[in-house]
Amino acid sequence: MQAKVLSIVGPTGVGKSHLALDLARQCRLQGQNIEIISMDSALVYRGMDIGTAKPTTAEQAEVIHHLIDIRDPSESYSAAHFANDAKQLIEKIQTRGNIPLIVGGTMLYWRAWVYGFSKLPPADPETRKRIDAEALLLGWPGMHTKLAQIDPITAYRLQPNDSQRIQRALEVYALTGQPLSQLFEESPSATGRDSELSEHAVEVISLEPSNRVSLHARLENRFDQMLENNFMDEVRNLFERGDLHTNLPAIRSVGYRQVWEYLEGKVDYPTMKQKAYAATRQLSKRQVTWLRAMQRHAFDPFSPAELHAAKTMAMGILNASFK
Repeated sequence: MQAKVLSIVGPTGVGKSHLALDLARQCRLQGQNIEIISMDSALVYRGMDIGTAKPTTAEQAEVIHHLIDIRDPSESYSAAHFANDAKQLIEKIQTRGNIPLIVGGTMLYWRAWVYGFSKLPPADPETRKRIDAEALLLGWPGMHTKLAQIDPITAYRLQPNDSQRIQRALEVYALTGQPLSQLFEESPSATGRDSELSEHAVEVISLEPSNRVSLHARLENRFDQMLENNFMDEVRNLFERGDLHTNLPAIRSVGYRQVWEYLEGKVDYPTMKQKAYAATRQLSKRQVTWLRAMQRHAFDPFSPAELHAAKTMAMGILNASFK
């Protein structure tokens, strides 16, 4: 019988990493080792530690973490990369007798890992060139409006300036005549899903605060704390490299893009903070939208009783995986 793989998911700032570390410590007391596979599109980048709330050096020394610091910010990392890397890592971790634990909030990565994207066409340079030319005239917010007319589901998940993902969604529609969201919905199939993985082999524990106001206050406090911990200096180091820009996925990450605009002189400091707050709230909202469409066990991490229940269920799943 195939051992289930546990995923700890949820919107940003709810304590996913903290729960994962607690589980790893508890498993170690029982003589088993957990290895964490990070499912976060920003943690893959080197030199981006404060703004991503990256696990500390001590935490990474205590528990093995994978898919952290594997790319330079000038490089890209996709859902397809994650799906392939996660599959290989799970096999290696299980082979050495340890337990893989997927932790993060980049839900497109989760879907790619579980279902695969085999129906999506490969990138087409000519189509992308036409889309980019149109974007020069309309701007990416205008292209986002165009996407909303043909694929409102995908447009809802994307920011108006998310040029890379808007371009890809428009490209897929141009090449297939079908909205990206429809292809995602149809992708589970004999050829579209990893033959060794099904949603029945994955257990999902989702940390979802019931009080949105409390979550937003927590996110604002966390960003303020990042600023106090020299986040501005971290972004300035990237800014002064000279080879990075806001069309790169790394620099478009929430918090980094807003500070980048401040360093460019496009906004003042109070406006930067407010834009970062808003972007973080929007990110958490999009993540919750993904989660509600999934089969998962949802718990409120701000409720001590529910968080305890989440830990108890998680340990039950992990214990079953090494019996």
